[in-house]
Amino acid sequence: MTSDTLRLPAPGSLGAWVLAARPKTLPVGVAPVLLGMAVAYAAGAFSAGPALAALVGSVLIQIGTNFANDLFDFRKGADTAARIGPVRAAAAGLLTPAQVRNGTVAAFGLATLVGLYLVYVGGWPIVAIGIASILCGVAYTGGPYPLGWNGLGDLFVFVFFGPVAVAGTVWVQLHGLPNAGGTSLLVKLAALPSAVWLASLPVGALATAVLIVNNVRDLPTDAAVGKRTLAVRFGRRFGVVEYGAMLGLAAGAPVALWSAAFIPGAWFDSSGFLLLPLLTIPWGVMLLRTLARSTDGPTLNETLASTAKLGVVHAALFAIGIAVQAR
Repeated sequence: MTSDTLRLPAPGSLGAWVLAARPKTLPVGVAPVLLGMAVAYAAGAFSAGPALAALVGSVLIQIGTNFANDLFDFRKGADTAARIGPVRAAAAGLLTPAQVRNGTVAAFGLATLVGLYLVYVGGWPIVAIGIASILCGVAYTGGPYPLGWNGLGDLFVFVFFGPVAVAGTVWVQLHGLPNAGGTSLLVKLAALPSAVWLASLPVGALATAVLIVNNVRDLPTDAAVGKRTLAVRFGRRFGVVEYGAMLGLAAGAPVALWSAAFIPGAWFDSSGFLLLPLLTIPWGVMLLRTLARSTDGPTLNETLASTAKLGVVHAALFAIGIAVQAR
């Protein structure tokens, strides 16, 4: 019995809903928006309304995905008593499957309402991003070909919490300004891709690292029910190596962006602020060593939560570096 089990909230209570929302994973939804805000600010295109809406929408999609995961993994038998991860609301009887289903619909519905404003600001690309994000949130563990059950979860987390989320946040801010159609902003938009994509790589990598810890921890019970994550397909050692690769990518992207600042005509300076995220390297090494050596549930649960925190701290430091560096 874990410490999580000893402090279970009452069935149907607010605490049960908070548990189902998995608050320790929510920094994953915050981090890409921070980077998108910083890139837009560096381009002189920060717009508070669209930025705030992007933040709220991102967190709501994350919560909806967590609810859907709780529901579908319960229905598929993945959340058994043998699982060493945190308690899941449906499996523990804290919320009924119908309640979790309704919560999923409510979270995605609220995200859609926020998205209507972002569509008004950013146009049809935001429709595509919103629909794809919600569909993938449901399809991660639901539907005829659940992504997480077939080894595709890592890829989709990387893409949607990295390039898609960062670029979408930048897009709505650029188009949320009164002079969004002006030539100067279009020129800046054309010059942004390198910064957008390089800024998005660490946040996508560290979001994926959170999932990797989850999959390494749940490897035995996932294998028993046929959930074919990459950790199940290729083994625990592969998961540890993949986690290390994500940390390496998170460290390498700021260095690459800093190096690009030396290219003639770069729109940001080349001093050391872009390297601020490298301060998180010792933290990442400590987490990697813990993942490689530990197999007990509480330790791996804390590693997962710490990886999510690492992601948002890394993103905040990178955001500060990008904003300060802007010319």
